[in-house]
Amino acid sequence: MKGRPLTCLKLRVTWFGVALLSLAFGSSCNSSSSSKKEGLASPGGSNSILGAGSTFVYPIMTRWISEFQRVNSNSEVQINYQSMGSGGGIQQLKQGLVDFGASDAPLDDERLKEMPALLQIPESAGPVCIAYNLPELKNPLKLSATTLSRIFLGQIKTWQDPAIKKDNPGSVLPNYPVVVTHRSDGSGTTSIFTSYLAKVSPEWAKQVGTGISVSWPAGLGGKGSEGLTGVIKLTPGAIGYVELTYAKHYGLSVAQVRNQAGTWRDPTPAGATAAIEAFAEKLAQDVRTPIVDPPASARDAYPICGLTYLLVTKDGRDAKKRAAVKSFVQYILTDGQTFAETLSYARLQPGWQTRTKTCWARYLRMDGRFRAFYLRRSKLVKPFLVREPLTLMAPAALSWKIQGRARQVKFP
Repeated sequence: MKGRPLTCLKLRVTWFGVALLSLAFGSSCNSSSSSKKEGLASPGGSNSILGAGSTFVYPIMTRWISEFQRVNSNSEVQINYQSMGSGGGIQQLKQGLVDFGASDAPLDDERLKEMPALLQIPESAGPVCIAYNLPELKNPLKLSATTLSRIFLGQIKTWQDPAIKKDNPGSVLPNYPVVVTHRSDGSGTTSIFTSYLAKVSPEWAKQVGTGISVSWPAGLGGKGSEGLTGVIKLTPGAIGYVELTYAKHYGLSVAQVRNQAGTWRDPTPAGATAAIEAFAEKLAQDVRTPIVDPPASARDAYPICGLTYLLVTKDGRDAKKRAAVKSFVQYILTDGQTFAETLSYARLQPGWQTRTKTCWARYLRMDGRFRAFYLRRSKLVKPFLVREPLTLMAPAALSWKIQGRARQVKFP
């Protein structure tokens, strides 16, 4: 069918669902519903909002919380966020223990079926750095995709391996064994990194695969971004993957990685923005599309980047708390973006912020009246059966169908 919607799940009732387009290029947001999860009691009291998940987003999440509470100083609501890894946050949200989650690994259709009714919203992006501990190395380490995948497959044992020397002509490499390190917990950062390795290495894709947790062929594990950073910092010859903010904060050296254009790129917010732009068309179809290893046309893109997502439950008995969560989410997607680049994240584009603000406001007015929507850019098409409720972000038009009657609203 032409113009099929972003996410297709099974229909539970006679409502039709939707997805979102935005990030200036038009991305999307999706959600799930589960009858056995609806009506969960709110975790904590009315004045306490709890969030958990991604360590990737923790530095900027902390800033968002402090600034949001500063500009809303008259509010009695306190927001707390536990940095425990994307996998932990997803489980906490699934069990109804927190009000929102954050994940660098978007939930696929099967995982969405297991969750309570929620919105899945992209809120920032950033590079995943290849950090290393080689104090004697004077020049920045350079690693091609092939060399990097072989290191993490455990096939390269020493820093004087010919493959590493080929990537670093003229550099004096130390005579250390290579010590691979990786996350030991369920991690969205791991999902981003293994998605990259699987894309550039058929051997990795076949033997290891992708996900928030994988069976690593080699290496030492560290729990959370903080734990892995500590392992790298304390282990001569170590190499691992961490977010740029953590690498900067702990003074870790980070490698330049060669992209498909053959350019050696440092991990930067600008490199992440270029990666997003390279996948604009695919992201317009499904915002969960990985943005790793962009095509050669994206000369400025850093090849190991990912979007991060807010997971916000739609249901709950505490109206005051729901209103506070929605206000916080709107702040993140608009004014909160001003802090992104100073904390080494890629901010959402201005067009995305404007459209998101409009659509989020429409969602707030619709919440409780409609279960699901079917979204198209400019024309009404036959709704596709999806599990309720999916929701919206920055479309040009919103369409839904109730009791056989089609309706459409065009956005400004």
